[in-house]
Amino acid sequence: MPRSPADEDLVNILTRTRTIAMVGASPKEARPSHQVMAYLQAAGYRVIPVNPGQAGKKILDETVYARLGDIGERVDMVDIFRRSEFVTPIVEEAIATGAQTVWMQLGIVNDEAAAIARAAGLAVVMDRCVKIEHRRLLPGS
Repeated sequence: MPRSPADEDLVNILTRTRTIAMVGASPKEARPSHQVMAYLQAAGYRVIPVNPGQAGKKILDETVYARLGDIGERVDMVDIFRRSEFVTPIVEEAIATGAQTVWMQLGIVNDEAAAIARAAGLAVVMDRCVKIEHRRLLPGS
């Protein structure tokens, strides 16, 4: 199975997505997750940060949750900024919360977690940056 969908499938994912839960979101402006979150917000997405160490605080004007299950509303995509070995429980939570897509950022690959997500009907993207792909495939949107 390919690690990422074809470009036309990525465009479909990016255009049907409205709400993104970002697992591993950081309040530090220099961190990639912070920069990606700011970009996605500017592109019109609602991005809900998930980070147990920051729960209850705000990142880019959004309340931070400790885990996906705490969000209390459905998210379309779970964007993961956590090391590969921590991805499987996040994918299991994503399935339980009704997400449509699991997106593992650059450098994050977990074939077992991807298989679990695909078996549950979720789209899976691995080792790609949602900001880079959005900018490449949907420039100016």
